[in-house]
Amino acid sequence: MKYQSQKVALYYIYGALALFAAQILFGVVAGTVYVLPNLFSEILPFNVIRMIHTNALIVWLLMGYFGAAYYLLPEECETEIHSPKLAIIQFWLFLIAAGAAVVGYIFGIHEGREFLEQPLPIKVGIVVVALMFLYNTTMTLLKGRKTAVSNVLMVALWFVALLFLFAFYNPSNLAVDKMYWWYVVHLWVEGVWELIMASILAFLMIKMTGVDREVVEKWLYVMVSLTLFTGILGTGHHYYWIGTPGYWQWIGNVFSTLEVVPFFAMVVFCFYMVWKGGRDHPNKSALLWSLGCSVMAFFGAGVWGFMHTLSSINYYTHGTQVTAAHGHLAFYGAYVMLNLAIFTYALPYLRGREPYNQQLNMWGFWITTSGMAFMTFTLTFAGVVQTHLQRVLGMNYMDVQDQVALFYWMRLGSGIAVLIGVTFIIWALVVPPRAASVRAKISQPAE
Repeated sequence: MKYQSQKVALYYIYGALALFAAQILFGVVAGTVYVLPNLFSEILPFNVIRMIHTNALIVWLLMGYFGAAYYLLPEECETEIHSPKLAIIQFWLFLIAAGAAVVGYIFGIHEGREFLEQPLPIKVGIVVVALMFLYNTTMTLLKGRKTAVSNVLMVALWFVALLFLFAFYNPSNLAVDKMYWWYVVHLWVEGVWELIMASILAFLMIKMTGVDREVVEKWLYVMVSLTLFTGILGTGHHYYWIGTPGYWQWIGNVFSTLEVVPFFAMVVFCFYMVWKGGRDHPNKSALLWSLGCSVMAFFGAGVWGFMHTLSSINYYTHGTQVTAAHGHLAFYGAYVMLNLAIFTYALPYLRGREPYNQQLNMWGFWITTSGMAFMTFTLTFAGVVQTHLQRVLGMNYMDVQDQVALFYWMRLGSGIAVLIGVTFIIWALVVPPRAASVRAKISQPAE
């Protein structure tokens, strides 16, 4: 590790991993309630369980992005973080705000908007945290070297904060509400978060493959261009049936189809960089997570997104388990695996040890990824059956749910497999083997 201030990233990595464990645990609980509906109905309603599951996902991913930025910016900018103390204060404020939100959800204090349920004071706190982070990182960038990786990352993080401001607008008209709601949700996950993904993967490829920075940066600019070109107007696939003008169906069809392209470009980019570099980096588990991220993002966000993005298909499938299948694999592939890749790479340097527990980490990778893939196929089949019975044949919703109950049991089994895999991953990252404590510090690979 070259810069002492990078150690503030440890707060965010450990905090993110704790919230990751909570998110998966509540996901398994939610899957259990699907098959045993009355299990927690008196003490913890399903809507609250689901709320905690989805919000924990968003919070731990953001916390991971903050940690990734605090780790890689000093190396990219060749300078210390502007204020490590401010970064630590920001972490605790963010964690407290997240905890307060969860307590509020349990007691029924929320706004009821999916992913944006946070009460107004919590939203204000999130904005304060974001401003602290942007000030700290922007000042770091301004006083140091500017690279394509750091510039793209900071532009993306600025837009994450700016787009969140739409969460404060909560109109009474449901159609207008959904229009602006997607400005946050879609433009985050299918816009600026993809820029974060591209910049972090570019950083990892530079560090682990030894390919010239100029080559990596050219690919990065291509991926950024494709993401912005397709992602912004791709918002149209959410506007098909909410009362917006009919031209959104044409816009949504065209640009949503093209959204597959940047994800495919990321697959080609990562595998080409590894092949071109031909470098035997000691942290094989970090390389596995990086390559796996690009592949699973392509299938989850790209292929499964395309499966039901055309308006003529979406007319029947929207709001079914097909959507759940796409959402689970897309979030896991594009963003969960991205955070785990940078965590796996950074922790040995931050802890001053060689890469450790790599076999356990890679076992966790395969178990978790296999479980998530099985869950995706299960929900896809459930969604196809649901679409046909409910949307084509016109069966009652609850009768259809009885028909797909077997798929929900299978989904619960895959969720338990994911929980086991995540346990392996967190253990591998956090708990070093006894022998690791006496190993010498590894040297930072040259760029």
